[in-house]
Amino acid sequence: MIIESGGVTLHVEENGNRDSPVALLLHGITSSTATWDWLIPHLAGNYRVLRLDFRGHGQSGRGPGTYHFPSYLADAIAVCEQAAGRPCVVIGHSLGGGTAAALAQHRPDLVRGILLEDPALASSDQLRGELEGNALLDAFRLMRQMIPLLQESNAPVEIVADTLAGSPGPSGAPLRDLLHADAINAMATSMLQLDATVLDPVLDGSMITAFDPEATISVPATVLAADPASPDAVVRAGDVERLARHSPHVEVRVVAGAGHLIHDSLAHRDTFRDAVLEFLTINAH
Repeated sequence: MIIESGGVTLHVEENGNRDSPVALLLHGITSSTATWDWLIPHLAGNYRVLRLDFRGHGQSGRGPGTYHFPSYLADAIAVCEQAAGRPCVVIGHSLGGGTAAALAQHRPDLVRGILLEDPALASSDQLRGELEGNALLDAFRLMRQMIPLLQESNAPVEIVADTLAGSPGPSGAPLRDLLHADAINAMATSMLQLDATVLDPVLDGSMITAFDPEATISVPATVLAADPASPDAVVRAGDVERLARHSPHVEVRVVAGAGHLIHDSLAHRDTFRDAVLEFLTINAH
């Protein structure tokens, strides 16, 4: 399915029965709809599942200069208005989690509930500070350099995936020992499709956010947070404290031992899947 947001064409994958409750899946930065392929068999029997490629990602159009949260929020609103046809339960990872939280604040009429996987919930100023020293920044810097070269060389996805599998993760262990093989393949596919300039606002500290951490989230919400001891954890203590102060109904679950990529992890994917199914059962109908 192709829709439009602010002059940018967006690619949306659809699975399940069109008459079923809607689950909207939003990926993280540098990722794509491919990151959710494994989850579809668990959801499509009972839900209509929509997966968005944000602008600059996957098979969606490019929008250089617009790779900030307000534009990603506009993309999410476009899917809800043009494709869903009814309020959605929104499940978002990282960038997608921050976008889902902003969607719930700006357009609660489109949202039945949000489940956020290690989401970016800081303000613009806080985000710059909270990412300092995070292992993700080193990974993003390397990706920013390497992705254009891989794309220019027409590197096969299998070769990129094999290289990624042997690369060290945040803990130092190779990714093949930490992540599902399908997750590594999805990463490789997404990297070869990515407009690498989506990383520039993160790397230069200019990223504009859309979620207001000092305002309330009015819809049902659960946050699955990475273990704060993980070098790539995005949710910080300050985020949890602000949620408790402004949105005390939001449930925060810290996944012990998990890094940022909870749903990709060999050790924690089942925990993520079970949390998704539980949240949908309670909030989608």
